[in-house]
Amino acid sequence: MLAVDKDKCKRDGICAAECPMGIIRLKDREGYPQMIPGGEQACIECGHCVAVCPQGALTHRGVPVEACPPIVRELTVTEEQAVQFLRSRRSVRVYEQRPVERDKISRLIEIARYAPSASNAQPVHWMVFTDRAKLREFSRMTIEWMRRVIDKGPPPNLAGYLPLVVAAWDAGYDSVLRNAPVLILASAPAEATNGMVDLTLALAYLELAAPTLGLGTCWAGLLQGALLWWKPLKEAVGLPDGHSHHYPMMLGYPKHRYYRLPERKGPTVVWR
Repeated sequence: MLAVDKDKCKRDGICAAECPMGIIRLKDREGYPQMIPGGEQACIECGHCVAVCPQGALTHRGVPVEACPPIVRELTVTEEQAVQFLRSRRSVRVYEQRPVERDKISRLIEIARYAPSASNAQPVHWMVFTDRAKLREFSRMTIEWMRRVIDKGPPPNLAGYLPLVVAAWDAGYDSVLRNAPVLILASAPAEATNGMVDLTLALAYLELAAPTLGLGTCWAGLLQGALLWWKPLKEAVGLPDGHSHHYPMMLGYPKHRYYRLPERKGPTVVWR
């Protein structure tokens, strides 16, 4: 599973020290890195060993060095650049009514697959909806669920909100999916015990990358609520069997541009 270029390897033991599963050994300064017996079964193919080698001397069957480009130092962002990049993220709720190119959507999902996941399981499954009539139906079914919740007496935290969303729908405005041209749904199977976190991280990668392609996103929380409690909607969406972890995200070209970085509440920190 591991192959070492002995002409490049400096036998410094960095790969063994960095292996999160502790399955790479360097017996002595005269030997070369190798997996312990049975290490193949424990390996999570995270690529740490390949990424951390300064000489590029190590390759992994599941993470070949040829598929792992070197880090370009000139592309490293400064703290100031990173802060503006992260603070400029916005939840876009007003979209241009033009379709999003499929290659751009694919590119975002390609970027999102590099998000961390528990034990590098990479369990996230993607569904992409671009049919306007289908998206409209998802919104309508979400409103139907809301009407039922209101009739039963919504919980206090939603009592004042749900009627406003339903009233907006009745007046001709879709507050559920905001007339976004694309809906992306990330999901993970029930056996992925960290599945909800895994797919959330992947969606976060996707939304942070979206502005670099001129696109905006918004987490579709109203649709998510209906997906959790309204079986007809879940069936209409067609979630894969057994995928109990899921969350949808709107995607499209923002109609407006933002010029400021809004302030947020200060953090609550407890030092121990």
